Amino acid sequence: MRCVALLLCVACAPLANAYTPQDGDIVFHTSTSSQSAAVQAATRSRYSHMGVVLLRSGRPYVLEAVQPVRYTPLQTWLDRGLQGRYVIKRPATPLTPATKARLHAAASTYIGRPYDLTFEWSNQRIYCSELVWKLYRDAATIELAPLARLDSFDLRAPVVRSKLRERYGTDVPLSEPVISPAAIFASPLLVTVDQR
Repeated sequence: MRCVALLLCVACAPLANAYTPQDGDIVFHTSTSSQSAAVQAATRSRYSHMGVVLLRSGRPYVLEAVQPVRYTPLQTWLDRGLQGRYVIKRPATPLTPATKARLHAAASTYIGRPYDLTFEWSNQRIYCSELVWKLYRDAATIELAPLARLDSFDLRAPVVRSKLRERYGTDVPLSEPVISPAAIFASPLLVTVDQR
């Protein structure tokens, strides 16, 4: 009788690590970097960093724009976020194998590019949400969220003003096109598949 009860308890227990990574999953967390608080305040978002999951030899990695753009093992990336918290989303409409292959091909063109500290809309340097947005645009012809202008963010908080002075001096490019982690997080094209 005890064996039956034990089996029932095990069968009813939630599955640990039930998430199965897929090419193209989009991961979000709160970075512990020096600019995280400014990104959060300006975009009114809990999350300040993001990347794209890509399977390499069957193992999940996150392609992320840091210095420089690189692959990071998924678990390492998830653990690196503030308090180990994260959200993983994926397109509501599943990606085809051909689209996943194009994501891999597009990703290879960004490896090694420098991180963009001034959030310019160019391909010479790149920031995290710009990388994700452009990968999806180029590989899947999906624009995950509308672009905004820098001046559409909340630039009044002291931590934001300080970071703007540090990066731009007095010449802040307020009309620069930008995409934020918050805009992609809110995309109706994505569904949440895991979080902690």
